[in-house]
Amino acid sequence: MILRNAIHTAALLAGCLFVSAAQAGDFEISGYGGWQSAPHSHVDVSDQPGFGAGWEGKSFASPPYWGIRGTYWFDGGALSNLGISLDYTHDKVYADDETMAKAGWSHFEFTDGLNILTLNALYRFPLQDLPITPYVGAGVGINVPHVEVTRPSGKTFDYQFGGATIQAQAGVSYRFTDNWSAFLEYKGTYNWIDVDIDSNASLKTDIITHAVNFGVSYKF
Repeated sequence: MILRNAIHTAALLAGCLFVSAAQAGDFEISGYGGWQSAPHSHVDVSDQPGFGAGWEGKSFASPPYWGIRGTYWFDGGALSNLGISLDYTHDKVYADDETMAKAGWSHFEFTDGLNILTLNALYRFPLQDLPITPYVGAGVGINVPHVEVTRPSGKTFDYQFGGATIQAQAGVSYRFTDNWSAFLEYKGTYNWIDVDIDSNASLKTDIITHAVNFGVSYKF
């Protein structure tokens, strides 16, 4: 029920973005990939001692790291450099071998993926007579990880609502036609994850991701 409501909310937000874009005509859609990593985090499990987890991103291994976003830039006046975006990212993390040995597990990852959906506020800094535009942004949203845990007591392999996410980004775009541009950016997220695993146990951890993205955008 929680996941269904979250999906409905995301769909409504996406619809609002497209309606706004249709009214003002300043909407762009972007796709991106790149390199994503995650530092260590502490994992709490309700039926065994907690442990520290080392994470690997494996950005270019299947399924790869990628994302897509829709952005609406306000048109004219004091709001002309402000924007809002709905951003979906297929982040992912794999526990390293040392983590598995400490936990006594044979499989532990959030891949396919650590799916993140955020609503963001953006601000851009146009440079006069130049096609380069720096920008920054921040937002809030949800994460829906594909939970993959195999341990002596059983196996978990499903999508679950993980919890809240906050996001920050900074980058620069280069417009090479009226409609097409490319961008390079840093994006970081903080994800609160609380999910169920086998034997009616729960698993909690906070995962931070760091990513360097390269993408292209098309403005309608």
